[in-house]
Amino acid sequence: MHMFLKFSSRYHRTSGSTGFTLVELLVVVAIIGILSSIVLASLNGARQKGRDAKRIADVKQMQLALELYYDANSSYPSATDFNNGILVTDGYIAVMPVDPLNTAPNTYSYYSGLNADGVTGCTGAGATCSKYVLGALLESSTNSALADSVHTDFSSASPAVNCASPMYCATP
Repeated sequence: MHMFLKFSSRYHRTSGSTGFTLVELLVVVAIIGILSSIVLASLNGARQKGRDAKRIADVKQMQLALELYYDANSSYPSATDFNNGILVTDGYIAVMPVDPLNTAPNTYSYYSGLNADGVTGCTGAGATCSKYVLGALLESSTNSALADSVHTDFSSASPAVNCASPMYCATP
């Protein structure tokens, strides 16, 4: 009987023992898991807003480069020239911005040469273009920047640019 008491006393907490029980550790791990899932869920929204902010800033940066090009050439580059990197090679922009996700449909759209009809116009390298539409697909359709965006459907243009929300579009 005396041996049983000694054996069983090893598994009970005494006033001088240190450390945590398995149950206490499992409770702490569960609490940490719940808190981390809450934090990660809120971070996804912040990441989405950050990517949208970068897209809007990229469009404005490309707009500035297009205006510098227009000042020097009295026309905007054709879509062919734009896609071939004429803004970079001629020194109007250091590097062409790339969408943060850089996978379709998350790429930037550029259509040049809008004539009076708002749809057709210049094509090919070296063409004289009087207008353009520059677009970026945002992840959030409630972004406040969409209020400043052009909301016109250029879907008959080539390439098609539909400026309905959540597409952020800019024109000169």
